[in-house]
Amino acid sequence: MSRLWANVSELFNQPDFVNCAQLLKHYLTVFSLEGTTLTVDISAETLSRTNLGDLRAGESVNLERALRLCDRLGGHLVTGHVDGTGIVHERVRAGDSYRFKFEVSQELSQTLVEKGSVAVDGISLTVSGLDKRFFLVYAIPYTLEKTVLKLREPGDRVNIETDIIGKYVEKILSPQRKGSLTLETLMKSGFL
Repeated sequence: MSRLWANVSELFNQPDFVNCAQLLKHYLTVFSLEGTTLTVDISAETLSRTNLGDLRAGESVNLERALRLCDRLGGHLVTGHVDGTGIVHERVRAGDSYRFKFEVSQELSQTLVEKGSVAVDGISLTVSGLDKRFFLVYAIPYTLEKTVLKLREPGDRVNIETDIIGKYVEKILSPQRKGSLTLETLMKSGFL
């Protein structure tokens, strides 16, 4: 078990804070909150799946309050449970935005969906292209300004959460798959 401390804004010092925070898109239980110092415990499982063990003192992280089930849901459907890590392969300016290319394992790639959701270090983005080992996203100026994505360079390891719907489809189809998806498999699974 590891412990992490973070300096936070007054946003977290409100009465309806629910003892759970998202740090680089991991749901973590808040151990304590004293003034502007937030403390969380990190399990060995979380350290093995994420880049949290790579953090150094003073490094910036994305931090947001966890969504409550009664809150309005807008934007992408991500859960805060990191599936694994990827590597920044490319960062290219594209007009006012940046195009990022990430390398991921084939296992993670199987649950990515073009125009689906992906969270990269907790930043919810739309997949704009993909193949077996890589996927592309575009980050607008606001996203770069407000998140740690502006700090990411080729070679950096990032946390990846893939599309939740893609994960469920993969889970439903994987026991029946024998190398490829067929019309018969889709019909048996209730998709047609």
